Amino acid sequence: MQIVTRLNALRTAVKDLREDEKTLALVPTMGALHEGHLTLVREAKAKADKVAVSIFVNPRQFGEGEDLDAYPRQIARDRELLHNESVDLLWAPGAEEVYPTGYATNISVAGISEGLCGADRPGHFDGVATIVCKLFNQVRPDLAFFGEKDWQQLAIIRRMVRDLDLVRPQVGAIYGVPIVREPDGLAMSSRNAYLSPQQRKQASALPRAMRDAIATVSDGGDNGGALENLREVLRVAGFQNVDYAEFRDADSLARLDSDNGNARLFVAARIGRTRLIDNMPVEEPGK
Repeated sequence: MQIVTRLNALRTAVKDLREDEKTLALVPTMGALHEGHLTLVREAKAKADKVAVSIFVNPRQFGEGEDLDAYPRQIARDRELLHNESVDLLWAPGAEEVYPTGYATNISVAGISEGLCGADRPGHFDGVATIVCKLFNQVRPDLAFFGEKDWQQLAIIRRMVRDLDLVRPQVGAIYGVPIVREPDGLAMSSRNAYLSPQQRKQASALPRAMRDAIATVSDGGDNGGALENLREVLRVAGFQNVDYAEFRDADSLARLDSDNGNARLFVAARIGRTRLIDNMPVEEPGK
C-alpha cells in the first residue's frame, strides 16, 4: 500500500494506478477505522480495479464546542487495517495541504442540508460538501463509497455531484453501503469509543426503540405517538436528550407526518457527551 501525504505525489500515484485503463474507487474517511469502514473498502474492491482510502479529520465540519480535538486519531492502527485489506493507496494529507494559507472557498448545498443534523450542527454540511468535493477533485475516482449511517450526508453528496456536473465520480457512481451494526444492534461509529461501559449498555436502547417505532407505524399506528414513545424509551434508558426523531422521505428527506411512502426513521440522541445518530427504513408489513 502506497501512503501519500502531498498533493503532487498523489497525482503521480493516481496516474500510476490508472495504467491500462484500470478503474479507481475512493473511500473517504476521518480515520479511527472500524468494521463499517472496512465493509466500504471491501465493497469498493468488489467493484473497482484499484482502491484508494483517504484519512483526513476535516476541521471545517466541526462546529464550536464540538469534538475536533478529541476526535480519535489512530493512524498507525488505521494503516495496518488498510494494509490487511490490500488497499492500494492511502491519501492522508495534513490540514495545510488541504486548506493552504488564504483558502477562501466553501460549498453549500441548500434544502436537503436543512433539518435533521443540519439544524443542530450549523455549517457542518458545508464542511462536508467542501471536503468531499476537494477529495473528488484530488483523487478523481471513478466510484466512491459512503456508509448509509450518515444518510443525510450521502444525499447531500449526491446532490452536490449532480448540481456541479462532476464526472469523476458521476452521481450514479456514488454508492451507499448499508449500516454495519454491533451484535446488539447499535450502529458502528468512531464515536462509540467515547461511551463508558455503562453508557454502551444503555446505548443499545436506541436501535430497539427505533425498531419498535417502525413496527408501530407499519401496523397502522400514528407517527406522532410512535415518536413520542421512542423519546420516552430513550429517556428512561439514560439518554439526556433526543435532538430529533423524525420520519422522512428517503430520497427528498421531506418530513412525513402520516403517509409513510418511501420512509426512513432518523434519530439523533445524546448519552453523556456522545451524540449518536441512526436511521432505518420503514418497511411495509409482510416484507
